[in-house]
Amino acid sequence: MNYRTLGKTGFEISEISLGTWQLGGKWGTDFDHDLAQKTLEKAIDNGVNFIDTADVYKATESEKAVGKAIKNASNRVYVATKCGRQIDPHTSENYTTEALRGYVEDSLKRLDVEAIDLIQLHCPPTDVYYRPEIFGEFEKMKEEGKILNLGVSVEKVEEGLKALEYDNVTTIQVIYNMFRQRPHELLFPKAKEKNVGLIVRVPLASGLLTGKFTKDTEFGESDHRNFNREGDAFDVGETFSGIPFEAGVEAVDKLKNALPDDTNLVHLALRWVLMRNEVGCVIPGASKVEHVESNLEAAEKPDIPFDIMKEIDKIYESDIKPLVHQRW
Repeated sequence: MNYRTLGKTGFEISEISLGTWQLGGKWGTDFDHDLAQKTLEKAIDNGVNFIDTADVYKATESEKAVGKAIKNASNRVYVATKCGRQIDPHTSENYTTEALRGYVEDSLKRLDVEAIDLIQLHCPPTDVYYRPEIFGEFEKMKEEGKILNLGVSVEKVEEGLKALEYDNVTTIQVIYNMFRQRPHELLFPKAKEKNVGLIVRVPLASGLLTGKFTKDTEFGESDHRNFNREGDAFDVGETFSGIPFEAGVEAVDKLKNALPDDTNLVHLALRWVLMRNEVGCVIPGASKVEHVESNLEAAEKPDIPFDIMKEIDKIYESDIKPLVHQRW
């Protein structure tokens, strides 16, 4: 495993870490605590020392599982969690310092830690980024020893750029992959200039970039890849990176035809992200142990050759960019 410094947090973290949205089963299914512990243990035993979770993942069960796993770990494991998505309706007006403080207190209990390594605002409405009192409240909690660092998880590049104006923002979590390339144009260099760590989520575009889907692939009723294709539940960019499913499958097929026959698309997609030196880590999810094993193999792969990088960019420019680039 290779390690990188996560911006001004100073944390030395595994470049391939673990996201836990679908931990303990696929999206929308019941939570399997035994499966969750096995998945977390596999990651930690293989050098993963940064785990990203949220209070809303599996209705708080993901945080509990992560808390248990880090307590049993022999090495230091950094935990990032998120708050704010419990707010309903999810509007800027309902973001209050009292509510956010309460969410932090609850996460501390579920994780069973004295201080949260990294607390992140969980894709708040854009207007929240224009409210200094929200960011100031987290500075108070840092002074009280409840948190060590504040970060933000954003939907749009513009939100990340606004977050950079707050000195106590230490990390930005953003969707970035072969089919979501806009962040590296402006956000990445600005974050590096400010020494703000970049955490990359959705590197496989909700599984689209595994290359395993066809236009006939069906997803469970409670899977966001079924119910959120039009953004009915949350930002549509979280599902297949906002790309219409059929168009995404066509682009992936075109990509596979341009690659050597023995190419592992998962490894290619993760390696593509890690070739950006501004990135602190990438956090692919895993609903079972085998997914962890596959993801971690990407750390051992060489950088992508120039000719293949050109093919990736060519397909992005022709098939994907017109659909999504300007939106996020």
